Amino acid sequence: MKTYRHEFESVEDYLHHRPPYLMVDKIQSISDTEIVTTRRIIGDEYFLLGHFPGAPVVPGAMLQEMTTQSAGILIAARYNPMPEYNTHDPHFNKYALGVLVKVEQARFKGFARPGDQLEIRVHLNERLSGIFDFRATIALEDKVIMRNRFQLTNIESSVLIGPVEV
Repeated sequence: MKTYRHEFESVEDYLHHRPPYLMVDKIQSISDTEIVTTRRIIGDEYFLLGHFPGAPVVPGAMLQEMTTQSAGILIAARYNPMPEYNTHDPHFNKYALGVLVKVEQARFKGFARPGDQLEIRVHLNERLSGIFDFRATIALEDKVIMRNRFQLTNIESSVLIGPVEV
């Protein structure tokens, strides 16, 4: 399948995710095989409210989501199957990009807490038959607190949206 390159101003231009589920604040760098993004944990995020009272730490599932959203930006920027791409209209795009299909080898080696600035580094290992294989790390002050490996794919948007009721 032919792919197109896109360059946008903001994270929201690459991803359909919106607050409160947007897990990436800023793109630091992007190439054909790697993206580096950041996320500052403010302390008022919905996922911290009950995890854990008196000792708020970012859940591992949210750290995973930071890596997959970053990888989704890489796909939208460098391996987009659409010549025109618009995340501000949910019905514009033929494909939903970067749908998670597999997570493996997730390792958690530390905690992210309010006030922390996280660096998310995602590397594209290979792309085979529409499957993108990634490895990622999340670091806090140069200390890796999470490592994982996962796969994403692109699917037709109609599959994601489901049947339309008339």
